[in-house]
Amino acid sequence: MAQEPIIDEHALLHKLRQGDVVAFEAIYLRYSGVLYSHAIKQLRDQDSAKDIVQDIFMNLWKNRADLLITGALSSYLFQSVRNRIINLKLKDQRYQDYISTFSAFLIDFKSDTDHLVREKMLAELIDAEIASLPPKMKRVFELSRKEGLSHKEIAIHLQITEQSVRSHVKGALRILRLRFGVVILSIFMIGI
Repeated sequence: MAQEPIIDEHALLHKLRQGDVVAFEAIYLRYSGVLYSHAIKQLRDQDSAKDIVQDIFMNLWKNRADLLITGALSSYLFQSVRNRIINLKLKDQRYQDYISTFSAFLIDFKSDTDHLVREKMLAELIDAEIASLPPKMKRVFELSRKEGLSHKEIAIHLQITEQSVRSHVKGALRILRLRFGVVILSIFMIGI
C-alpha cells in the first residue's frame, strides 16, 4: 500500500523533525522550483541561485531536529532565500570594494616606486657628476650645497677669497646644468 502524500505544512514539518525522508522530499518537490525562480530573479545567475536553494535544503535537513518554525514553512524558506541573497550581495560588494581599494593601492604604489627609482637615479647621477668636477671646485661646491656653509665660511675654511668661492660655485652650477640638461631630458623621455 502506497503512502498517502502529506499536504499540511505543519504535518510535513513534524515528520521532517522526526527524520522522515519522504517528508523532506515532499518539501523539496513543493518548494525548490519556486525558491529557485525567486533566487534567479534576484541574482540573474543560475549557478548562484542553484547553490542558494541547495544550501537551504541541506541546512533544512541537517538542522531538522532543532527547527523552530512558528509561521508558515513557505515564509521561512523564502526568508532564507532572501537572507542568502543579501549575504551574497554584501559579500560581492565587499569583494568589489577590496578589489577597488587594492587596485588604487597598486597604482599609488607603482607611482611612488617609479618616483623613488627616478629620484635615486637622479641622486646617483648628480653625485657622479659632482665627483667628476675639478677637485677644488668639487670641494667648494660640496661645502656650499651639501654642508650648507656660506661663501665666507668656505673662504675661511679653505683659505681662499670669497670671490674664488663664488667663481667655483658658479662654475660648478654651469657645468652641472649643461650636463644635466641632456641627462634629465633623456631620463624622462625613456620613462625610467
